[in-house]
Amino acid sequence: MMTMEEQSLDYVLVPLGMLVMGLYHSWLLFTILRYPRRTVIGINADSRHQWVLSIMTDPLKNGVLAVQTIRNNIMASTLLATTAITLSSLISVFVSSTSNSGNTASQLVYGNKNSIVSSIKYFSILLCFLVAFLCNVQSIRYYAHVSFLATVPTSVGKKDSIEYVARNLNRGSFFWSLGLRAFYLSFPLFLWIFGPIPMFVCCCTMSFILYFLDTTTSFTRHLHTKLYREEMKTDDVESAV
Repeated sequence: MMTMEEQSLDYVLVPLGMLVMGLYHSWLLFTILRYPRRTVIGINADSRHQWVLSIMTDPLKNGVLAVQTIRNNIMASTLLATTAITLSSLISVFVSSTSNSGNTASQLVYGNKNSIVSSIKYFSILLCFLVAFLCNVQSIRYYAHVSFLATVPTSVGKKDSIEYVARNLNRGSFFWSLGLRAFYLSFPLFLWIFGPIPMFVCCCTMSFILYFLDTTTSFTRHLHTKLYREEMKTDDVESAV
């Protein structure tokens, strides 16, 4: 028999864990929009912009490199999309077989063991993988479009076309990042199966780890700014010539 304290843990720790993850990602989104170079996502977006600029100024020389690089990104997104839809199918089969067999909740779980709560746990994990699948499909869509645009001959003076290609490339990368975040979120939701305490601990630990993975140091920002300025000076000299 479950005690009232054990049953109410899910209603306290699970929302707190999701609140921790939500607050961290809200802060990350605000930092990306206002101070992009303090985040890895912002630094990588600038780097991809410079990469598109260097590729499109000489597509005959760099066309093969561009196609191979974008192909590698498409393969990475395809792998994640395939993994997500496969896991979604496995979870659906497992939930249907469990509901038909009528198995009781595991004694290892310290928390609410009602069938409704168990269904919510599996549905949350399934939703995460479906979101990851859709985001990676959109990422493939943008990468495939960029693979054609990046090999079009463009002079340095035509900034509009370069900006358009860089924007589409960054959109593909942003969708890939969102799909990866959905995979990250599936970890605490998976641990929720074993109770709300592992789920809450995983949310706090993952937010702490992601902070160091998503932010940049002052040395990284200084190095990126220096390389960006040198690239701009080189482009100005080539334009003058």
